[in-house]
Amino acid sequence: MTGALQALAYRVSTGSGTGHTLARMDSTLACLAAWMPRQRWYAAKGRPPSLRLVSWWDLTAATTAANARAARVRTYLVADEGALPVVLYQIPVVERATETVDADPEHIIGSPEPGSTFIDGPFDDAYAHALLALVEQGGVALGPQTTATGRPAGVAAPAGRLRVARVVSGEQSNTSLIYEGDGVPVICKVYRQLHAGLNPDIELQESLAATGSRRVPTPIGWIEGAWPDLSTAHGAVHGSLAFAQEFLPGVEDAWRVALHAAARGEDFRTQAYELGAATADVHRGLAGCFPTHAAAAADREATSAAWERRLAIAIAEVPELGPQRDAIETVYRRARDVPWPPLQRIHGDFHLGQVLHAPGRGWVLVDFEGEPLRPMSERVQPDLALRDVAGMLRSFDYVAGSLRLDDPDRSPEAVREWAAAARAAFVDGYAATSGIDLDPRHPLLAALELDKAVYEAIYEARNRPTWVAIPLSAVARLVERPAPVG
Repeated sequence: MTGALQALAYRVSTGSGTGHTLARMDSTLACLAAWMPRQRWYAAKGRPPSLRLVSWWDLTAATTAANARAARVRTYLVADEGALPVVLYQIPVVERATETVDADPEHIIGSPEPGSTFIDGPFDDAYAHALLALVEQGGVALGPQTTATGRPAGVAAPAGRLRVARVVSGEQSNTSLIYEGDGVPVICKVYRQLHAGLNPDIELQESLAATGSRRVPTPIGWIEGAWPDLSTAHGAVHGSLAFAQEFLPGVEDAWRVALHAAARGEDFRTQAYELGAATADVHRGLAGCFPTHAAAAADREATSAAWERRLAIAIAEVPELGPQRDAIETVYRRARDVPWPPLQRIHGDFHLGQVLHAPGRGWVLVDFEGEPLRPMSERVQPDLALRDVAGMLRSFDYVAGSLRLDDPDRSPEAVREWAAAARAAFVDGYAATSGIDLDPRHPLLAALELDKAVYEAIYEARNRPTWVAIPLSAVARLVERPAPVG
């Protein structure tokens, strides 16, 4: 074990240390604190982290990788105590002798002590191979009061097979590695922010795949963790660390497919209809895998409170919404006064980017983690399936809005008509497969789509201010003419 890692091990295991040990630990945390705010998955944009080391576990570097033998592979659990609530991050690190490092500078975390360099784990072969080995072969990786246990799903590839790994670009909340070679390609998602409980991304896709559904990729396995409970001085928390599943090479997500079609003015109604049917098929499968229940008064009150809470946050952060407050609340009140369908498990963050188009297989749904800004405790609760429908309707609107932003001279009528036709076809496909007589102007669907637009306004104001006009335009339209699709 190298000096920096040994120092941290001593400090966490004993709760004490010499001044030299403390200095090494502080140096490591300082490296992480300087590096983390530049990462897309770091939640508190614009604020430096206030970090505390919680624990870690070690992985054995894969000996099949020629340059991995001199590496130390460790995953840190670091709490950002400057956030409310406190956010727990998973930070895989490969430590190498500085003179041997040839990584892209963008992926170098820093040097906690002379002669030692930390590399962001997913961008180093030593971590990539060790991660996949734990998923596919099982086993336990250990750290102070911490374990990481591999849970193969039963379709793992033969042990020892060398694969080339690459990191998916553009992810917001996680880091995914793609492994290709002989046999089934694999994509492994490493959850950067950790929560107690089985991640719905694993839970829902594993359950759907077990029924024989082809609407989700085949699970390969996952890593389950146990770590010290941040809220108490003792006890452990169990949760999900990573999830590997079948990778579909050479496919495009529905966002790109739809965007290209809209840019060329191509009719997208057939694809949208089939996407609506696929969505209903997945909802029907989830309703068969997990309990459902009638919407009680408490469910209505909780949903309404969430709408109002989100609206208050949005108005505080996006002042342009202020004049629309009364009209928005009118739409919400109308939704509370109509019958609600049963609640069930849903996707929870459904949009065109969460669907892949696989030749010969059709639409395949991925990323069942739920809406990133909602607490995990809410994401795993039964919800309204119409929330997913509303999310997809908003996504078609985003296609039109993004085209207008990229090309202001493009005919606004043409892109609006394209989006309206796609939205209507999606609803028709969903209704035909689900057997629900889905009125596109149903007050509940209108409220859910409006709530999604309010959420988008918050997100865009925080992350892409130049895009905030898209949800603001949607809010103005929805309060005047609730949930139109045609």
